[in-house]
Amino acid sequence: MSLRSFGRLLNSSIPRRNIPSSAKRGAAAFWQTPQFSTTAKMSSIGGAGLGAGLYAVVSNPAQVMSQPEEAAAKAHHLKNGKGFTNPWDSYTELTPFTMLWGLFVRKVTGQMNKPDTTPPTVPVRTPSFLPTRDTPKLRATWLGHACYYVEFPGGLRVLFDPVFEDCCAPINIKSLKRYTPPPCELEDLPAVDVVVISHNHYDHLSYPTIQRLQKKFPEAHYFAPLGNKVWFEKCGVSNVTELDWWETRDVKLEAVQSSDSSARTGSVSVAGEGGAMKGGIAATIGALPCQHVSARGPFDKCKTLWASWSVESGGAKVYFAGDTGYRTVPQLPKEADDYAAEYDHLPVCPAFKHIGTHRGPFDLGLIPIGAYEPRWVFSNVHADPKDAVNIFVDTKCRKALGMHWGTWVLTEEDVLEPPRKLKEALVWKGIEAGRFGVTDIGETTEVDSA
Repeated sequence: MSLRSFGRLLNSSIPRRNIPSSAKRGAAAFWQTPQFSTTAKMSSIGGAGLGAGLYAVVSNPAQVMSQPEEAAAKAHHLKNGKGFTNPWDSYTELTPFTMLWGLFVRKVTGQMNKPDTTPPTVPVRTPSFLPTRDTPKLRATWLGHACYYVEFPGGLRVLFDPVFEDCCAPINIKSLKRYTPPPCELEDLPAVDVVVISHNHYDHLSYPTIQRLQKKFPEAHYFAPLGNKVWFEKCGVSNVTELDWWETRDVKLEAVQSSDSSARTGSVSVAGEGGAMKGGIAATIGALPCQHVSARGPFDKCKTLWASWSVESGGAKVYFAGDTGYRTVPQLPKEADDYAAEYDHLPVCPAFKHIGTHRGPFDLGLIPIGAYEPRWVFSNVHADPKDAVNIFVDTKCRKALGMHWGTWVLTEEDVLEPPRKLKEALVWKGIEAGRFGVTDIGETTEVDSA
């Protein structure tokens, strides 16, 4: 059995340790922040000043926005109230025995592929963040895997699924260490107003990273799916809003005018609908469905919710798909195309068309394209490039960038296969070049708002 495949799917068989906020970063090697010798340094940018004096106020109760009729039934909530599920025919869960036996057979028969991470793989460049909050365009910088730093017109700065650590596991596992470094240090980010978390898997939510964020950007407000707030509170983070699918909050940030550098919060009013507002920065942030699972240990699977997200500010709207599958593919011959006509009967997740209908269109989609092989094991929770292109179309994104690849070896596809297959998928779907692509790690993409 492949440790990276099994570990990624179940997200560790070891409970999380040292969660209390009193834990010190250097207390044990388990929690030490690894230093990547090739990480780009950006001391000339720094974070001082740009984010100082901004504080988020979040509307309560939730803003009522368009949603499908079936959303009111909350079918993704377990009837006993103790967890969540994927309520669609597009999701079929493998039994542990089936998965383990299948992976074992692949290994002993020589079918299992071990991706080659010998450099060069994915280029890494030093990011170019703006020194001010003024930008006429939406700017998205890929920081590796599922982490994006987005600079919105109007001034909002949002960080999605940040993980700056070397290993995406609760303990240091060689097979789950980065093969590409972060393009910068977290502390080099010029400002972070909002941190959006899709779910609690270790490659999307990192205790050491959250501790560093809390120290550098103490006013940052965190958005997470239902059930995750208690984890943040145990980490010493109190600025947290947790949302259910289709719930939305309005956010307003204003500058605090004070000569006292310690006076970094203030009393501000709740914003109206998304967009830039005179005298402040406003946004509308909503949790949306996706097809995945959650867990940080062996006994908490699906106890907290997973979500994709919509963030609208300054006249620009971004869709962050998080980590998601699109349909469940059965075990097929190696060379079989699971999108061939004979497999048209396989159900697809209806949530993405609902998102496009009720919350789209989006100026930019951030959509996963990697960690999908073997398909019969991972398709129910991880999109491949063809799935990603269908999600792009369903959610009505004008442009999109690929993510969830190029950082850790989580599954069996070669490390540079996802972008190659993405190009093929765009031709297959008849989508013109330039609408959905990939970037170097650390590269910034500018997008005009509609």
